[in-house]
Amino acid sequence: MGSVSNIKTFAPPADARGGDVEFEGTYRKGELRGIIKINQDNCTGCDTCSAFCPTDAIMGTLGVAHAIEDNSCVACGQCLINCPFGAIEQMSFVDEVIKKLDDPKSFVVAHPSPAVRVALAEEFGAEPGSVTINKMYNAFKKAGFHMYDVNFAADHTILEEGTEFIKKVKYWLLGERSKDLEHVSHHPFPHFTSCCPAWVRNAEIFHPELIPHISGAKSPIQMGGPIAKTWGAKFIWKVDPRDVFMVPITPCTAKIFEASRPEFNSAWKYLIKNNEIPSDTPSFPDIDVVLTARDIATLLKKKGINPLEMSDEYEDEVMNVYSGGGTIFGNSGGVMEAALRTSYFILSGMELKNPDLTPVRGYDKDLVEATIPVPLKDYDGKIIEIKVAVVNGASKNINKIAKELVSNQNKYHFIEVMNCPGGCVNGGGQPVRTMGTSWLHPLLPLPIRA
Repeated sequence: MGSVSNIKTFAPPADARGGDVEFEGTYRKGELRGIIKINQDNCTGCDTCSAFCPTDAIMGTLGVAHAIEDNSCVACGQCLINCPFGAIEQMSFVDEVIKKLDDPKSFVVAHPSPAVRVALAEEFGAEPGSVTINKMYNAFKKAGFHMYDVNFAADHTILEEGTEFIKKVKYWLLGERSKDLEHVSHHPFPHFTSCCPAWVRNAEIFHPELIPHISGAKSPIQMGGPIAKTWGAKFIWKVDPRDVFMVPITPCTAKIFEASRPEFNSAWKYLIKNNEIPSDTPSFPDIDVVLTARDIATLLKKKGINPLEMSDEYEDEVMNVYSGGGTIFGNSGGVMEAALRTSYFILSGMELKNPDLTPVRGYDKDLVEATIPVPLKDYDGKIIEIKVAVVNGASKNINKIAKELVSNQNKYHFIEVMNCPGGCVNGGGQPVRTMGTSWLHPLLPLPIRA
């Protein structure tokens, strides 16, 4: 079973979560740091990585081995997948997951993101972009996982994100005032998406003035974790929630960081509050560890499992049922499109005639703008124009938009930001061909460093 990726990984070191202080640099206690690192022995100092870093976190001059300044790093992995010499490495939890799979007490749940279904087969020699959904499910099941597709959780994100945006429309554009809308008064337009953890960390460090504008909705994975450990454990799997070990499988290395954020322990809080677990149960995270698409390929190979050899038949399960709206989240513009469909229907009472909303797809452009007219069913057909922007491919346009917002907060109403070029499909955890990596993709021209 060959692999297109030749990326070295490393287990998290003992100090990966920092010391005992509550804050250390840009990290809080417990948050993983050093997720991406440059191997000093292999780095030639070619400086390619610097061109792809959205936060200028790469240190080193041309011809000298580079290093990453962790306090500026957003763990997106774009430097890694674009290093021509495979000198950049990623923290990995493959061995920990294998131990859990081999532990009969653990109930290990695979939570695969949409973009993984078009990447995993490539690691086993298939053509790039080969979709093998049911083969993937069967491979995970053979490895010992229980299934819970992220698309299921992404549907919740669509509802949360869409509802939040609608409330902002009612408060800020239509002038409605009610108790249900009070909290919106602290969260003005433009409304930014919150699904991309690299973008969220970027904003927190470099653009804190944008924080009130960012959606309060969790990412699909962080919605999936609490659902799995509460409703799923109780009603679907009928297992002790403390035994559920959640393993999202993602195209993204920044998700490794997101899972370590201390506020994401909602399931534990809920279970304690409702007396469903003993009150002295130590806190546990909603997501236990994250594996990238490359990681899961490594795990399957260690277990001698090739997804391409699996059956293409898979019986429907409750936790794998989804509308399809979340499937496009992996592509730039997908979150915007799905949320706008919902918002349009609720505000107008009609389905969009063009449900694809192609103007907001930005997979081959780093900035896309569009205006969506929305007739209002409760305002005698009054039409409002929703101005949107879709940004992807690191921070060049983030800085531009941040400056524009200071002078003109009415330029946009809704902004989707995905750190990686084209969105999650080109995330830092996807398959890599070293000595000519992602920048050779026809959709990803090599950027010119400013």
